[in-house]
Amino acid sequence: MPSLIDLTLEGRKVEHHRPWPRVVVDANVWQFAAGELAHGRWTLLGLWGEPDAVHMAIMDKDTAEAVIVSLDCPDRRYPSVGLHHPPALRLERAIHDLFGLSAEGSPDTRRWLDHVRWGIRFPLGDRIDALPSTVPYPFLKAEGDGLHQIAVGPVHAGIIEPGHFRFTASGETVVRLEQRLGYVHKGIEGLMAGASLESAAKLAGRVSGDSTVAYAYAFSRATEAALELVVPDRAVCLRALLAELERLANHLGDIGAICNDASFALMLAHCAVLRESVLRAANTAFGHRLMRDIIVPGGVTRDISHEGAEAIQVALDNIRLRFPPLVELYDNTASLQDRTVDTGVLRLPLARQYAPGGYIGRASGRDFDARRTLGYAPYDSLRFEVPVLNEGDVNARVWIRVREVEQSLSLIGQILGRLPEGPIGTHAAHRREPREGIAFVEGFRGDILVWLRLRDGQVERCHLRDPSWFQWPLLEAVIENNIVADFPLCNKSFNCSYSGHDL
Repeated sequence: MPSLIDLTLEGRKVEHHRPWPRVVVDANVWQFAAGELAHGRWTLLGLWGEPDAVHMAIMDKDTAEAVIVSLDCPDRRYPSVGLHHPPALRLERAIHDLFGLSAEGSPDTRRWLDHVRWGIRFPLGDRIDALPSTVPYPFLKAEGDGLHQIAVGPVHAGIIEPGHFRFTASGETVVRLEQRLGYVHKGIEGLMAGASLESAAKLAGRVSGDSTVAYAYAFSRATEAALELVVPDRAVCLRALLAELERLANHLGDIGAICNDASFALMLAHCAVLRESVLRAANTAFGHRLMRDIIVPGGVTRDISHEGAEAIQVALDNIRLRFPPLVELYDNTASLQDRTVDTGVLRLPLARQYAPGGYIGRASGRDFDARRTLGYAPYDSLRFEVPVLNEGDVNARVWIRVREVEQSLSLIGQILGRLPEGPIGTHAAHRREPREGIAFVEGFRGDILVWLRLRDGQVERCHLRDPSWFQWPLLEAVIENNIVADFPLCNKSFNCSYSGHDL
């Protein structure tokens, strides 16, 4: 059986692509890779397009070797990966909407990001003028006696991004859920084309507001890989500090919000206070509650002072004191456990097929964390554990967050205790020839992928893949055979990003 390394010998290796190889292959090798994904031997990390080519990032599950395979599409067609491997379907539909490249043999050719309101089709490929359409989106049909449909969204109650959910139910039991996303499409990849590194880094940090650190981190690491740029040790540690503060704040907020959707508002109130303490400490330390625009190619824009480190330490001490009683309260409240245990179960085979990142995958037996599996600095020299459970229900997703809160507290303490002296940045080297780079960063939802091509100091092409691409479809699966009233609970336990997905 050919390995990923063997696969790289089958095609033309692209120069100046780091840290993993990119090879241009023919249709036969492309289809072979799709088959390996379908058989579960390799993992799909990303699938994206250009006006005349498609690219696929894949990883060997056993060795963690990764490679990017590319296929030229002179006739604007390529063999469908989704035909064999369903996690690729939505990515293929997005490629068609943006570039006009068609996946031959795909079982689902409906538009995805394009709601026929842009005025053009294929905005990043060969543009075609298009008039607004009044034809409704063709949701999949469900037939049976006594079935009815419930339409939710795209506008929701409260402060939440737009997305449409179409339920088919038999009484209170959900028979099918189908999502319609794309309402928050901002044209990020189009805005990236031709942008300076400074502007592109800011754009990356605005893909999904709750992951501004993780996206800027991934973009910067991809840039540094392309330019072979060495980041100072102090900046490397500060980046991890920022990332763990972001993870800590989001997990605390999610734990409270999940309990609130199970009608236990007390947990929301207490967790919200703890989350606020993290945000205030971040503001004191870095001048911004969400730590936006701090990580840039080459390092960070702001150092941490003694006052900032002290503010973070006070917040950590407060969480260590107040969080364990909240965990005990969650675990010992029978009415809460009744709502979360055995609700919204993501089965292990489906988790293996879709390879979702973060707490969703780890609550269903997927032992993957980019910080450990791919071992980027400084995590390769820090002590931490990756919690994994097999139950796959809402309760398991809560417990993964609880354990990750504990790990982030430990990591932040380690980083503050060993923060080296020295500069916090270095200037990006100017390269006239095209350079390509790819990076993975573990955000609070899971692994974020950024691939880019730089030319003459500017971004020629940049693709940013949110972990939600492989998580949203699974929400459709876990709600089946649950009652309609449990959807908010399942949805919040997933907490997928609309903005990060819609680009």
